[in-house]
Amino acid sequence: MQDWAGHGAIVTGAASGLGAATAERLAASGLKVTIFDMNAATGQAQADKVGGTFAAVDVSNPQSVADGIAKAEATHGPTRVLVNCAGIAAAAKTVSRGEAHDADMFDRVIRVNLIGSFNCASQAAARMVAADPIDADGARGVIINTASVAAYDGQIGQLAYAASKGGIVGMTLPMARDLADKGIRVCTIAPGLFLTPLLRELPEDVQASLGAQVPFPSRLGDPGEYGELVDHITRNPMLNGEVIRLDGAIRMAPR
Repeated sequence: MQDWAGHGAIVTGAASGLGAATAERLAASGLKVTIFDMNAATGQAQADKVGGTFAAVDVSNPQSVADGIAKAEATHGPTRVLVNCAGIAAAAKTVSRGEAHDADMFDRVIRVNLIGSFNCASQAAARMVAADPIDADGARGVIINTASVAAYDGQIGQLAYAASKGGIVGMTLPMARDLADKGIRVCTIAPGLFLTPLLRELPEDVQASLGAQVPFPSRLGDPGEYGELVDHITRNPMLNGEVIRLDGAIRMAPR
């Protein structure tokens, strides 16, 4: 198993939810974590919690990403692990009440979720390539992107979100192939229904109803379970080029 303890890691969107749980898990495994997020207050608080660093980064902006990586590496050395959790959601149909889907909304979701993941992955990979291998296999780093079951089972009103996550799924294998000879692995996790801050705002009976849709275990996922999978992917050298559904076997209905 690969041991990244003592090396630098970046987790985007880590001020809350899946990203926060991931930052905590990687820090517990000995990595030096830098949190990328737009929310400075909660991002800094989470960085303090994990003994890491915070950088205010807009993942859709390449220069902002470059500045964030520079800050991370100035503090923690070369980035060896990148986990993309930053993302936004939007609800709109292709046509609603005779009006076409708002183009700016669609563009914004694609830029943050898909292009943002690309910006961070490509720039982090360029930094990983410049670092020395850590083991006999020639491993230099690991990139983990976050898709969603919506990439496969997009529901009514999830056009933009499903398209962005489907793009992340589509990037996984070619990116892994691009980086294979450089010792960098790439995987994607496609989570189902998890108890993130967005779902926590719903009434408890609604949360229970959503959890009951999951075949087994019949509940909402805990963000810590996502973090555990991230940690395993970083350590298991044979996980590469794969999209892993983390969803309790759910297949989403149309609505």
